[in-house]
Amino acid sequence: MALMEWSPAFSVKVKKFDDQHKKLVDLVNQLYDAMKAGEGNTMLGVVLQSLIAYTGSHFADEEKLMQANGYPEYTKHKALHENLVKQVLDLQKKSQAGGGVLTISVMNFLKDWLINHIQGEDKKYGQYFNAKGIS
Repeated sequence: MALMEWSPAFSVKVKKFDDQHKKLVDLVNQLYDAMKAGEGNTMLGVVLQSLIAYTGSHFADEEKLMQANGYPEYTKHKALHENLVKQVLDLQKKSQAGGGVLTISVMNFLKDWLINHIQGEDKKYGQYFNAKGIS
């Protein structure tokens, strides 16, 4: 069973970002599956690198569209992105130093951050973009 399932309730009504969010959910689930199979620490580096790379491009896509359309909460939203990136990079450093142990608390942190960010902050930009004819 997956740690989290994509739900239509997560939709921000912007197809490109919904598709990217589905991919992020998939990456979190890959990490969770590896942990359950006892390969979490082995796979941690590989999946974390994929998560970091994909999250970076996803955040850049969101931020570019926000800037191009004068999204009023751009600065706040960008700061939230930067904070998550910092936390995940810290986890990666610990993993590379041999001290990063993948635990259910790490998985729940990733899951909760993703769900809360999508359903809270991202839905706000979805409404804003939809009002501008972007879907």
